[in-house]
Amino acid sequence: MFIKQFRMGGDRNLGYLVADPASRQAAVIDPSYSPEQVAAFAREQDYEIVYLLNTHGHEDHTNGNEALAALTGVQPLGYGDTDPRTGAQLVHGATLPLGALEIRVLHTPGHAPDAVCYLVGGALFTGDTLFVGKVGGTDLGAGAQAEYRSLHEKLLALPDDTVVYPGHDVGVAPTSTIGHERATNPFLLQPDFAAFVHLKRNWAAYKEEHGIA
Repeated sequence: MFIKQFRMGGDRNLGYLVADPASRQAAVIDPSYSPEQVAAFAREQDYEIVYLLNTHGHEDHTNGNEALAALTGVQPLGYGDTDPRTGAQLVHGATLPLGALEIRVLHTPGHAPDAVCYLVGGALFTGDTLFVGKVGGTDLGAGAQAEYRSLHEKLLALPDDTVVYPGHDVGVAPTSTIGHERATNPFLLQPDFAAFVHLKRNWAAYKEEHGIA
């Protein structure tokens, strides 16, 4: 498996190309702001982009869709959409073939109702659900409850060596692992939902107290 992380612009947005080196098939995830750089890289490396995937529908992750679709002829896909190549609907547990690889869809609502993570082998593309040392923004009610469940029931169920590729470079590093986040992420260390929400409500004070940027 080959993975290339791109700094797309915006608020430290990260986009990705993940490919099967044998078949040269590739998927692009969250091609925001500067999709041309992703298309140029794929062309230079002789990768065929067969999927254009979004982790959620927020404009800062989807604003490159139209340009990349025009460059590749590939239809953008997000949660609930149907892939015209395979007929697969992007719902929780669905899979998309990528050469010898498989892209698995994990529905992880919270930051957005349509939020998904994409699991490819031992790589997890988390969008705005999980960052390095942080989690995605939500309200303090139903959104927070959905995110808490997504994190604990879906993402923390994955092996510790699963590599986390977030949608923004807003932590201390641009990548992490599930094991590292399980052990160090203050939101994942909270003992229950009430404590999780309390940290969200008081995050600014917590960051100042602990010297977090």
